[in-house]
Amino acid sequence: MEMEICGIDEAGRGPIAGPLVMAGCVLLKKIDGLNDSKKLSEKKREELFEIIKQNSIYHIVMIDNNTIDKKGLSFAINYALKEIKNKIKAKRYLFDGNSNFGVSGIETIIKGDLKIKEISAASILAKVTRDRFMIEMDKLYPKYNFKQHKGYITKEHIELIKKYGFCEIHRKSYKLKALEPTLF
Repeated sequence: MEMEICGIDEAGRGPIAGPLVMAGCVLLKKIDGLNDSKKLSEKKREELFEIIKQNSIYHIVMIDNNTIDKKGLSFAINYALKEIKNKIKAKRYLFDGNSNFGVSGIETIIKGDLKIKEISAASILAKVTRDRFMIEMDKLYPKYNFKQHKGYITKEHIELIKKYGFCEIHRKSYKLKALEPTLF
């Protein structure tokens, strides 16, 4: 059965540690409270995550930091978009942002996670999946405090990298001025 709209969004494009997570979502019924995942509290995202999973057809793709380092972020996004299209059959695929990363049949909508409920749902699936992964990684690498910053670039995270170096889940291809040696 072909569905109307599959919303697609990602979490983890900008962090210096952890995976890129993309989700595609077709809603099977109306869900109240959907919004861009960044505009919702962690508690609300967690509640909606379970409701979305029970009332949708969805697919979540995780691309690890090593693949991102070797092949690049554009490759990772392209790969994930294709996988979502293969797993979920829909009339339209709406992706949050301004690029379809070379994947035919993907329509882009800037701020789509605020405008299209299927993209909002996908953004929640992606963000909660990634956050949960980073909280698990915090148990393996407690000195980096991943449960707090989730791998994003914060002052604390940069200081911890300076102190301990990179760990297995850091994206070593990402260049940060704060980590480059200085002349003085």
